[in-house]
Amino acid sequence: MNRTQRESSTAAASLQTPPQDRAREKGMRLNVFVAAASGCSRREADRLIEEGRVCTDGRRGMPGDRVYADTAVTLDGDLLTRSSDRTVVAYYKPAGVTCTAADPHAERTLSDSFHYHKRLTYAGRLDRDSEGLLLMTDDGALIEAAMRGGRGHEKEYLVRTDRPVREEQLRRMSEGIYLKDLDRRTLPCSIQRTGDKSFRIVLTQGLNRQIRRMCRAVGLRVVRLQRVRVLNIALGAMRPGEYREITGDELRELYRQAGIGGSEGPAGTGGNRAQ
Repeated sequence: MNRTQRESSTAAASLQTPPQDRAREKGMRLNVFVAAASGCSRREADRLIEEGRVCTDGRRGMPGDRVYADTAVTLDGDLLTRSSDRTVVAYYKPAGVTCTAADPHAERTLSDSFHYHKRLTYAGRLDRDSEGLLLMTDDGALIEAAMRGGRGHEKEYLVRTDRPVREEQLRRMSEGIYLKDLDRRTLPCSIQRTGDKSFRIVLTQGLNRQIRRMCRAVGLRVVRLQRVRVLNIALGAMRPGEYREITGDELRELYRQAGIGGSEGPAGTGGNRAQ
C-alpha cells in the first residue's frame, strides 16, 4: 500500500459513520464534490469520473455516486479534502501561452508557464495571443461563475490597433455591433480613447475573441490586447509571468461582485512573485 492509499484509508477510518447515518445523510453528488474540492468545472469533473481517475473508498467512482462525511475520494491517487478555504491567485499570463493544461498543438501552455504549490485552474480564459490578468483558483463555484457570460461581470482591456482609431469606429463598438461570423450582436460597452491607435474597453459579456472580432468589424486589427481588470481585481504593476494571492477584503469583494458565497480563503502575504 502506497502513502496515498494509507492516507485515504486513514481518512476514511477516522470519519467512519454507521451505515444507518448515511441513510439519514443526503450526501453530495460525486461530480459536485470533485469540482468543489479540486477547483475544476463540473463538466471537467464528469470527464475525470468517466476516465476512471476518481475513486471513492478505494473503488472506481461512478457518475451516480454520492459523497458522505465518511467517504474518501481520490483524484489520480491524491486524497481530495473538504476544506472550506479556497485559493485565488491573480496571474499575469504572457502573450503566446495557451490556456490549457495540455495541448499537443500549443507551443507553450499554462502548465508550462504558471507554477504554484497546489493545483489551480483558470476562471475565465484568455486566448493565446492576448496577455494580462488571469484568475487562477481551486474554487469550482468561482470557475462556474466565470464561465457564465450572462452574469454581467466587468472585464477591462487595453487595446492597441494597427492604424489610427476614428471616433466613429469607437462609437459603433460602444453601441454594440453585429458580428457576422458569430451571428450575434455585442452588448453596449464603455470605450475610452487612450491614444491615436489605442483605447480602453470594458466588457460585460464574453464572446469568443470578442474584441478582436469587434475591431475587425470596423476595419481595425488588434496588435496588442491586455486584460487589466476582472471585477475588482486589477493587474496593477505585475509583469508577465508574475502572480499574487488575493486575500482579505479584496477576496471578499471579489466573491460579492461575482454573486457567489465564499470564504475568505487561506491567509496569504500577497505581493508580486516572479517565476
